[in-house]
Parts: sequence; C-alpha cells; structure tokens
Amino acid sequence: MTEFLPENLIKLADVCQHSLYIVGGSVRDFLLGDMPDGKTDWDLASPMTEEELTANAEACGFAVKSVYRATGTVKLEDGCGTQYEFTRFRSDRYVRGIHAPAEISFTEDIAVDARRRDFCANAVYYDIKRHMFVDPLGGIGDIGQRILRTVAPAEKVFGEDGLRLMRLARIAAQTGFSPDGECLAGAKTHAALIRDIVPERIFAELTLLLHADGKRGDETAPYRGLCILKETGVLKEILPELALGEGMAQRSDFHDHDVLEHSLRCVRYSEPGIRFAALLHDVGKPFCFLRDGTFHAHPEEGARIAREILTRWKAPKKLTEETVLLVGLHMRDYNLQMRESKVRRELVENFALLDKLLALKQADFSACKDDLSPAPCVLKWRGILQKMKDEGSPLCLSELAVNGNDLLGAGVPPQRVGDVLRQLLLLCAVDGTLNRREKLLARLPAIGAADGK
Repeated sequence: MTEFLPENLIKLADVCQHSLYIVGGSVRDFLLGDMPDGKTDWDLASPMTEEELTANAEACGFAVKSVYRATGTVKLEDGCGTQYEFTRFRSDRYVRGIHAPAEISFTEDIAVDARRRDFCANAVYYDIKRHMFVDPLGGIGDIGQRILRTVAPAEKVFGEDGLRLMRLARIAAQTGFSPDGECLAGAKTHAALIRDIVPERIFAELTLLLHADGKRGDETAPYRGLCILKETGVLKEILPELALGEGMAQRSDFHDHDVLEHSLRCVRYSEPGIRFAALLHDVGKPFCFLRDGTFHAHPEEGARIAREILTRWKAPKKLTEETVLLVGLHMRDYNLQMRESKVRRELVENFALLDKLLALKQADFSACKDDLSPAPCVLKWRGILQKMKDEGSPLCLSELAVNGNDLLGAGVPPQRVGDVLRQLLLLCAVDGTLNRREKLLARLPAIGAADGK
C-alpha cells in the first residue's frame, strides 16, 4: 500500500517515534482492489499524543488545522490540499444511543482502539513505517468474504451510537458487503435510536447512500442500501411518511410493486442528480390514500410533504426547492392526454429543470414494472421539444427576440417587464414564427403590456 501513499505522509511516519497507522475506509477499499486517489479520506491513528503528532507534522510541512485534545483528534492538511484526520488510540464510553462519546480513555493497545470502531472491516490498520497490515479483529477475512460484522456484540455497538444504523446501510451500499445475522439483528433491535441523531447527520449519511454507486460503479448500490434501511426498520424512523406505503397496493395494470417498493426502485433506475426526487416522488400517495381512499392529488400533497421532510433534515435550500418542484411535476401528461400546445408551454415553463424532470419521469416509468424501455410520456415530450427546436421556438428568455430594454422602450412599466416577457415566451412556445422583434412588440397592446394592469 505504501506506493500509493502521499510522500509527505510517508515522511511523517518515518519521523514519528511511535508507529503511525492508516485505518478505516481507505485500508478497506485498498484491500478490495480500489487504489487510493486524490479524493481519498486519510484517517490516521497512533498511540502518540496529539502534541507529538502536531510537532512532527509541522516539521514535515503539514498545516495543523485544528486540535481537539479531549478526543485526541488532530486535523491536518498538506501542501497539495489533501486532508488528514488523526485520532489517538482510545476507548470510548457512550450514553445509550448518543453519537458523541460521554467518556474517553486513551490507550496504547491497538486492539482496544479497534473495538471502539463499528465494523471489523473498518478496523484494519496499515503501519506506514513497517509496510504491514495489522488486523486485531479479523477484518481482512471479513473483507474477503464481503461481510459486515460488528467489532463487539451488535447489541453493544448499535446501542452505543445510533448513527451506526445509517452507516451500516451506507457502507453496505458503497462496498457491496452484507451484514451478518447478528449485525442485522442488532440494528433491528436498536432502530429507534436513530431518533437520537441530529437531522443533519442523518441527511449526510443518506446523501452518501443515495450516491453509493459512485464509489464502485454498482448501479444497484443505492437501492440495496435503502433495502437495508427498510429491513432494519430505520427507514420507518427517518421517513415515516413514505414507509406508510409498505404493503399499499397499486393498480396491477400499471404497477408490480407497492408504493414503498416502487419508490425504492425509482431510486434504482434514477440518475444521480435526481435521487432525492426519485425517493420522494410518491411520498404523497400514503397521505392521500389514508385521507381519501385514492391517490388523486398525490403530486401536490407530495410536494408539500417533501418540503417538510427536507426542511426537517435541514437539506440545502437549492436541493429542497428543486426536489419540491420535481415531485409536484412528475405526473404531468402521464396519461398522454395533454394537448401539444399545453406541452409546449410546460416545456418552456420548466426548461431549467427539464432534463431532470424527464429523467424522473423515465425512472418512475421503469420502476412500475421494471421496464427499461423509453417512457411514452418522455418520448412524446422529447418529440415535441425537438419540433420546437426545429421551428426555432425560444425555450428560455435568452432566446426570445426581445429583452427588457426593448419593453421599457416600448412603454412597458418596469414592474411589468418580467411578466410580459414570460407571456411573450409562452406565445412563442406555441407558435415559433412569432419570435421576431417587430411581431412581439406589435403584440404588446393585445396583452395589455403598456397599461399597467
């Protein structure tokens, strides 16, 4: 493994009196055959004190970004911007379910340090100076068998830290490993402890899980991770609105799966940029069915519920707004009854999100009966879109033959410029021949553009 390590890290290990180890995901992934790259997270460990580590690191040209003496943690950065996190060998004691340890004891015993971690596959160490792996808990064998086994009895491991419930599903998704029976049983027993974890940490782990296919290129990875969340009962805790759809049947002529399974499969067939929209696109169905006995209005209710969920998770505003819009739009023209003129306006009004909306429509269609053929609605909309392009119809304001200054010069009040531009754009969407400056300016009186109404 040494040949793949940054030179300054090797230099640091050489000058330290104690052995300096790499531990965690980078070692696991190397043993799986994944070579470290510029995006690798380097987790370091050693019995040396943080003072000893920082002194040696600074002498080797590292920048010390932060030091947390209570936990024995030091964050470093080298001259290339690569990040490192060092943690002194220690043993942790937890208050049941709370992520942060309540009491920390430092140690020089690598086996004790290994047992404070989560899974044996993540507790393999690499001694940089001695060029050797150290495996206190048999993690190398677990990596070979592709299993996730807890470093201590599963009851204890999950009972100590509720975030490990999310990590189990996320790591299983990223690696393709399967939890062993005891591990799975322990997660099921302690699923409710995820309630003790702050929403931001849940959202961060779920984001990694939903993009787990980027780790090893396994397109089924996010779906498998979600299935583990479902099997352990964690999904019901973090996403109860959607979990209500388990066992909720749908029309058999359109669907092979219940509402929940369909939603998970929609993620399976979706592109990376729409994973949250895919997961939540039918989140309104359980609510509507329990209220009305039908799924009518589920896109509108789903958009409202999706906003509540993403706000609860403290998701980024841009992701929230985009997901809410996609959930609300995903059923547009699903039955192919929408007139072409209306589709043209829909394409223009939602042009900024059009690629993602069509991708969501395709994933939704594929998830109904595991059918990878082109979705009829997507074919129809793409055909109309191509016709508009061939006609020269503007698809966004920048393609319109007039701009705000033209309208101001024609006497349109400043407060109405935006609305008038939008009206003109929608006119051109239906009839691309109107996209001429003189024709559009001639239309202004007909739409009351200059009267301030």
